[in-house]
Amino acid sequence: MALGADGPPPLKGARLALGGFALALSNFVVVLDITIANVSVPHISGSLAVSPTQGTWVLTSYAVAEAICVPLTGWLARTFGAVRVFLMALMGFGIFSMLCGISGSLSALIAFRVCQGLCGGPIMPMTQTLLMRIFPRDKGGAALGLWAMTTVVAPIAGPICGGIISDNWSWHWLFFINIPLAVFCLVVAWRLVRRFETPTQKSPIDFVGLGLMVLWVGALQIMLDKGREEDWFSSAFIVTLAVVAVVGFIAFLIWELTEKHPIIDLSVFRNRGFTIAVVTQSVAYGAFFTFIVLIPMFLQTNLNYTATWAGLAMGWVGVLAVVFSPIVARLVGKVDTRALISFGVAWLGFVAALRTVWVTDMGYWTIAFPQMIQGMGMPFFFVGSTALAMASVRPDQTASGAGIQNFMRTMAGAFATSMSTTLWEHQAKVNRAELVGLVHPPMHTGLPVAQARMALSQLVQTEAVTLATRQVFLLCTVIFFVAAGMIWLAPKPGKREN
Repeated sequence: MALGADGPPPLKGARLALGGFALALSNFVVVLDITIANVSVPHISGSLAVSPTQGTWVLTSYAVAEAICVPLTGWLARTFGAVRVFLMALMGFGIFSMLCGISGSLSALIAFRVCQGLCGGPIMPMTQTLLMRIFPRDKGGAALGLWAMTTVVAPIAGPICGGIISDNWSWHWLFFINIPLAVFCLVVAWRLVRRFETPTQKSPIDFVGLGLMVLWVGALQIMLDKGREEDWFSSAFIVTLAVVAVVGFIAFLIWELTEKHPIIDLSVFRNRGFTIAVVTQSVAYGAFFTFIVLIPMFLQTNLNYTATWAGLAMGWVGVLAVVFSPIVARLVGKVDTRALISFGVAWLGFVAALRTVWVTDMGYWTIAFPQMIQGMGMPFFFVGSTALAMASVRPDQTASGAGIQNFMRTMAGAFATSMSTTLWEHQAKVNRAELVGLVHPPMHTGLPVAQARMALSQLVQTEAVTLATRQVFLLCTVIFFVAAGMIWLAPKPGKREN
């Protein structure tokens, strides 16, 4: 879309700065909500009297809802206009943030998180579109740079903000802080951005495809979240969900491949470069997101870290990520993109390997140092895989390709959250059973028998969880190195014209 073309003259001076800030802040808030609750899962689960693994539903419900809504963004913008969609989505995001904050049960919180995710889904692509419209053509790079910076910084700020808020106020404020930010962005956008509305046109929507997508994605996620409670496939309920997910997915593929106006244009998968790039990104992102979820839970439940210190330990990942992002952006197009991606994913695998030797009595920097150096590999992975995927599709398929890429990445994160926490919990039980058989309690401890048994039981449980954490991280290490090799199945990208 041409910058400032076919519409009102672009904003200037302070008005441009304020409008751009409001749009960027909107994107920041939505991306922040993906990670701000990660370090607060123990607080939320304790407050609502549920297990920490059940508390992770607060993360997956938001991610899945957002993933479902992303493919609809293009149709919504064409039908109602980008500004209207943005304003309505932002208003809904603020309202459901308030309802999340006042929730008194896990079921209510999950329901409102789903609605919050549905509203948050269109905001990220709409802010990108509107920044390009309000900025003059010669400042398009600054507009995209502003948008990209909020996308990179928000996941880093999330754990830090979440930890500080949970420790000093309560987890409810994780959602309440969205309200004044949403109101500010809404008022500024209404005053300054409203006149940059995009043209609208009547276009049909594939309701059958949408329904099938919601059906199989919802069934799959419920199966993953409830599986550990229902003893997986020994439960008729879980078996039924699995059948619904598989049949729904097959029906969805058949329908979308034969529908004249599909909700998701699956023809983009005919491009081998796009397919390999997106699959590699999704696989590696699933392993990457496992660390985002498990490390804060491990630090707080096993090493007695506060949410604040867990967030501070996680936050180091942003230091080198911000430094290397502009460097990688310059290398794309000059160096084989596959090499950039392979290096980035392999580097994440190397960092994951460092975590497989963690012990219970390790210090803060043993945790923080891998986080810090991990940041160097993230831009190579994220920027490279996105660039390769988008360069592999035709210009008229860019919107469809971007929607599918975001959908698969978000679903990979939700899938990894459920599977990793299930594996973590299972391995902890297995390890505890094995350790109990190896422990020979001392005869004389100077403690009452009941107290000595309790202390020994706690020690065994702590070591069992530490071993389980290392085992999950070892699996992630293998996944990273497999993904680093997988990207070479993509065809060599052509050099961009200077």
